[in-house]
Amino acid sequence: MTVHKTPTDVWLPIPADEIDGLPEPGASGLNYLFWDGGPDFPGDPASCVFYVVPYMKGEQIAVRPLSGMSRVRVVQTLSAGIDHVTPGIGALPSGVRLCNAKGVHEASTAELTLTLILASLRGIPGFVRGQDAEEWRSGFYPALADKTVLIVGYGSIGAAIEDRLTPFECARVVRVARSARRGEHGPVHAMADLPELLPDADVVVLSTPLTPETRHLADADFLGRMKDGALLVNVARGPVVETAALLKETETGRIRAALDVTDPEPLPAGHPLWHAPGVLVTPHVGGSTSAFMPRAKRLLAAQLTRFAAGEDPSNIVLTT
Repeated sequence: MTVHKTPTDVWLPIPADEIDGLPEPGASGLNYLFWDGGPDFPGDPASCVFYVVPYMKGEQIAVRPLSGMSRVRVVQTLSAGIDHVTPGIGALPSGVRLCNAKGVHEASTAELTLTLILASLRGIPGFVRGQDAEEWRSGFYPALADKTVLIVGYGSIGAAIEDRLTPFECARVVRVARSARRGEHGPVHAMADLPELLPDADVVVLSTPLTPETRHLADADFLGRMKDGALLVNVARGPVVETAALLKETETGRIRAALDVTDPEPLPAGHPLWHAPGVLVTPHVGGSTSAFMPRAKRLLAAQLTRFAAGEDPSNIVLTT
């Protein structure tokens, strides 16, 4: 008689022996396999029950094994967004939990957001160019103090950004999410309120997930409602901003922008965003810091401990 074993493979983009607190393979019955997006799969996708998506490897790699994962129960990203995985979820069986990395990226992304705001307002890119040219570019520059900051996308990252704005004596922090609610720090407005909120904001921070509703949220109308001299900061996803519309506004100097994400991405050589007036570009490094790996490992250990115990994972974004 042939005995068919229940599949128990877990695909990890971090070697299991580098993650403290994982359930022991023998006791849990889980079999840990390392796959970081290489050309060869570490095992049969049909035997995978828990798939951790390789980090920052793009949509093509993220979804490549999904069509063969007929018994997978959890798909876990190591990013806050899940847009690189959702194109492949139609191939998954019903009941699969898709989980994001809430708790991993808040600190690093909020740090970069403040860095982009301060660097743009205080003219740091110009100072660096001045140093390269041995030019003393003194003068008066905008401060963050007394400014109104509008945070569009008030989830855990948006809240972390507000926490770090607190010492800077902003005039106001205005919060916007998909729907209105009462937040820990005050009222959260609905997206429908954006037209009336944008004209009063000195700094507009985008920290929304990329969804059909937020794609090109910052379009010509959105940007046109921003006040003269305002700063747009995008730490969400590149397509949340309509690039052509942004270029039209920045080329006139009416508004400025600081972008950790772009559309297209990576930004190709020769693209006009590289040299658009008042635009600061960083190469999607919001979460890529020394804080990432310890938090990612803790998340995976906690999620797999729940999974081995038959409990629901945390951070469920959707169920197929």
